[in-house]
Amino acid sequence: MARMSCTAGVGMALVGALAFAAIATSEGKAAEIKVLTSVALTSALKELAPEFERTTGNKLTIDYGLIVDMRKRVLEGESADVIILSRPAMDELQKQDKLASGPITNVVGTAVSVASRSGTPKPDIGSVDALKSALLAAKSIVYADPAKGGASGVYFARVLERLGIVEQMQPKTILVPGAQAAEVVAKGEAELGVAQASEIVPVAGAQLVGPLPGEYARMTVFSAGIGTGSKAPDAANALIQFLTGPEAAPVFKSKGFEPG
Repeated sequence: MARMSCTAGVGMALVGALAFAAIATSEGKAAEIKVLTSVALTSALKELAPEFERTTGNKLTIDYGLIVDMRKRVLEGESADVIILSRPAMDELQKQDKLASGPITNVVGTAVSVASRSGTPKPDIGSVDALKSALLAAKSIVYADPAKGGASGVYFARVLERLGIVEQMQPKTILVPGAQAAEVVAKGEAELGVAQASEIVPVAGAQLVGPLPGEYARMTVFSAGIGTGSKAPDAANALIQFLTGPEAAPVFKSKGFEPG
């Protein structure tokens, strides 16, 4: 039975590869696919992109940035073959006719989470009260500067307000411009960090403590669509199918994402 399952799996992978290759062939030459996406997907796409290129012969050019910056660029007229941003941002782009007709596809989700330095005891954040106590007890904390538009930073600033500890946390808070919170923790420059799980898991020297608990739990869903100016919509659609398929799922999971 194991041998039959393995054979079937190889057959399915081959069918998928042939389908991707057929798309490139039908266009007469390898397509160049421009991708605009959130910096949160960097670690996963750096691993998945070479596999997609090898399988299809197509070439990916990926531009990473903060969601707020990418959204602004597209609204101001920039386009791409594939755009992957948070679901609310993608819904807005669709309403503004910045995406080709058709559904927006949810690709992955990642939770706003707490990080600590590898090898140190993980604080208890299993409840709202425990999270509040852990934050107040920490000597320092780092997260994305809300003024720069990082999704996790904007959200966590609201969490601190709801917890009523903004003033207590302010003197020991470090703000970073993007997705560097876990790196700051890994260097020992902050005791705790808050970021997307996908920005914590790949960083050597940082460990994932866990997602924010209870009513403060927050999953950022990243969705994909084809830009209205795409010159290779078939190849763009093939990339979206690849990213939502079985080959990509284990890579996303290993980087702190939940596929689908």
